[in-house]
Amino acid sequence: MASNGTPSPVYDEIIQSITEYVFDYEITSPLAWKRARVALLDSMACAIEGIPACASFIGPFMKGAVVPNGFPLPGTSYLLDPLKAVFDLGALIRYLDHSDANLGAEWGHPSDNIGGILPIADFLSRNGDKTMTMDKVLEAIIKAYEIQGCFQIKNGFNKVGIDHVILVKVASTAVLSKLMGLTRAQTNDAISHAFVDGQPLRIYRQAPNASPRKGWAGGDACMRAVHLVFMVKSGQPGFPTALTDPRWGFYDASFRGKAFSLPVPFSSKIIETHFFKLAAGEGHGISAVEAALVVSKQLKGKFHSVRQIKIRTQAAAVIIIDKTGPLRNAADRDHCMRYMVAVTLLKGDYPEAKDYFDESHWANNPSVDELRGKITMEEDPQMTRDYHNPNREKLANGITVIMEDGTILDEVLIEPPMGHPKREDTIPLVRTKFTKLSKTVLKDPARVWDETMKEDLANVQVRDWVDQFAVPA
Repeated sequence: MASNGTPSPVYDEIIQSITEYVFDYEITSPLAWKRARVALLDSMACAIEGIPACASFIGPFMKGAVVPNGFPLPGTSYLLDPLKAVFDLGALIRYLDHSDANLGAEWGHPSDNIGGILPIADFLSRNGDKTMTMDKVLEAIIKAYEIQGCFQIKNGFNKVGIDHVILVKVASTAVLSKLMGLTRAQTNDAISHAFVDGQPLRIYRQAPNASPRKGWAGGDACMRAVHLVFMVKSGQPGFPTALTDPRWGFYDASFRGKAFSLPVPFSSKIIETHFFKLAAGEGHGISAVEAALVVSKQLKGKFHSVRQIKIRTQAAAVIIIDKTGPLRNAADRDHCMRYMVAVTLLKGDYPEAKDYFDESHWANNPSVDELRGKITMEEDPQMTRDYHNPNREKLANGITVIMEDGTILDEVLIEPPMGHPKREDTIPLVRTKFTKLSKTVLKDPARVWDETMKEDLANVQVRDWVDQFAVPA
């Protein structure tokens, strides 16, 4: 019943199911709790790595502004208000295309949500909420991953031109509503606002318009989610039929009249099965990079004798990263399979974020363009079927080299790439990534990793955990 005595509006079923999951689902999976810790630490490493590339836009909107009890942006001396904090952390995590990923009809990066969750939990912690402990952060991470990931499985927002960060906005709005003390009814309101909001076009991820915006789009979605929660908390109402309203609802106005398909009940599957990136670059090309490293050792510099390099891949890779012609910026390069493979072959090592920058040795290297010109990509329908099969969840690529004399080398096929949940080396390699990338900020990255993985985080205040990553002014 509403406060004025009238019956409460009935919200669209999917909106209600998200709210019920956020408030009622008890996470009992030890694997989920463990991988949530890994996801948090991996995201912090990615954020620290991104600071130099994002230096021009992180920090307070007004230079020199001081925010009492502000969020200490990791790796910097900035103290930020909640909106700028979530934008900056979300952008830092995502900017260099080194953060995690999740498969499905839609392609996305669930760690984008950490950009919203951690600063808001910290804001609450610093402003007197002594119950705001790190276990609540982990719970919010698990549930945000689940909401975003379940939508990704069968709902292709890319097919209608909408960018996947709509799901960051929806998932972050949902979990932040609970963190910030909204009621269930208000959480329905807030989620409805996330769907009603104007949604960004995917154009900034696709040739010929791929641009750095793809790196800060997740932070932008987090910022909007926080603003929507604040607005609902101030008393703004929502929209009960935000999805299903004829003509004006999301389905008719933005999704070509189709209803969402959620193939599984919300649980904790996504955090248990998502993909950690252990090489910088678009996720559908990581197994190709791993295969290219094997090929590089086989060729041992005989690239002048190569006639053709054939990549057998999934449909998603063809759609997203099959590019020829000029590459205009780092965002264009890290979304180009041919560039990723060519650099790996010539370098004899995995590409790093700096290898995509305009000033890098590889960006204007004629040998890279020469190799790119010899690379072809072709979809293998079975690889596409395996990619979409939840029981197989492969992210395969195969590379075959044809030499000038007609010799065909055996295909190098990588199915679950490094970072895949089915690889036993995934978490140890994420630990190595964390210690490498965070050593510029942390005196003892290994200790921070080990303590975060072992401690009872229900006893750790969020502000105390975050303070480890702050840099004195």
